[in-house]
Amino acid sequence: MNRAVRFHQTGGPEVLRLEEVPVPEPGAGEVLIRTRALGLNRAESMFRLGQYGIDPVFPSGIGYEAAGVVEALGEGVHGLSVGDAVSVVPSFSMTDYPVHGEAVLVPARAVVAHPERLSFEEAASVWMQFVTAYGGLVGVAGVRPGDTVLISAASSSVGLAAIQIAHRTGARAVALTRTSAKRRQLLDAGADAVIATAEEDVPARVRELTGGEGARVVFDPVGGTALADLVSAAAQGAVIVVYGVLDRTPTPLNVGELLFKHLTIRGLRLFEITADDQRRAEAVAFVADGLAKGELTPTVDKTFPLEDIAEAHRYLEAGGQVGKIVVTVGHNAGS
Repeated sequence: MNRAVRFHQTGGPEVLRLEEVPVPEPGAGEVLIRTRALGLNRAESMFRLGQYGIDPVFPSGIGYEAAGVVEALGEGVHGLSVGDAVSVVPSFSMTDYPVHGEAVLVPARAVVAHPERLSFEEAASVWMQFVTAYGGLVGVAGVRPGDTVLISAASSSVGLAAIQIAHRTGARAVALTRTSAKRRQLLDAGADAVIATAEEDVPARVRELTGGEGARVVFDPVGGTALADLVSAAAQGAVIVVYGVLDRTPTPLNVGELLFKHLTIRGLRLFEITADDQRRAEAVAFVADGLAKGELTPTVDKTFPLEDIAEAHRYLEAGGQVGKIVVTVGHNAGS
C-alpha cells in the first residue's frame, strides 16, 4: 500500500484525503524515498486554500518537506545509496513533486543526508526553516556580530531558526510575538529579549534595547499594518527582509523614514536560494555544519500521525505552536 495526501478542490483542512496511489518509479535524476516524517508549513495551508500563487492541478498532491529512507535511485544519481537516511530541501514546486505521502519522488538535487543525531521528525523540520532564515539573515542582510535582529512571528519554526542563526553569527535576537503568552518559551528558545506587539510600543521598546539606535536587521513574515512599526524601529541603514504575507491588509509606509534612514526593504522567497545550485549548496553547508555542531537544533512542537493530516492542518492554522508541526508516517517514525 502507498498512501498520499491529496485534495480535489481548494478549501479547509477537511478537503484533504489519504488516497492509495501506485508507488512511483524514479526517472533520471530522481530519488524514491520511503518517508518516516513530514514537515508542515504555512505554504501547504495556503496552497490547499488556493492562496499560494501556484494553482493546484486536481487531484493535487501537497507537501514540501519529508525525511525518510532512500528506496530506489533513478539513472544518473550519484552520492546516494539505497537505505540512506535523508531529508528533502524544498527546491521544487508542489505541483511537480508533492512529498506528503508514504513513498515519494524528489529530484536528487533536493536530497541531503542529515546528521545521525537527528530523529526523522527533527530531520523533517530542518530545511524550510533554516534555509529561509539563513537566506534572509546571512544571504540578504549580511548579519554580523553586534547587530540587533528583530524577528517577527518568532514562535514559528522559521522564527526559532532565525534566533539560532542570529546567535551563530554573533548578533542579538529580539523576538516579536503578538501577546505575552509565549514570552517564557521564546526566552527559553534563546531570544535575548521578547516584545509583545499587541501590548507594547514596539519602536520605543526597540530604542530602549538598542540605546536609541534601532535594529539593523528586521526579519518579517507578516507585512500588513505592523510593518509600519518595524520601519520606525529600524536603525539608520537597516535591512528589512519580508518573507511572508500573513497579514494581507495594505501596508502603510512612511516614505520619509525610508528615505532619510536609507532603509532597504527586500522581499525574499526560499526558492531564489534553493533553485540556484550554488546558493543552495552554501545554505545547506552552513545549516549542516550548525546541526552537526549542535549550534542549530530544530524544535518540534507537536506530531500527528499521517491519518490525522487534516487535524494537523487545523492545529497549524490555529497558530498556537512554538516550533514545527510534524506528521509521522508508519510505526517506525522517529526511529
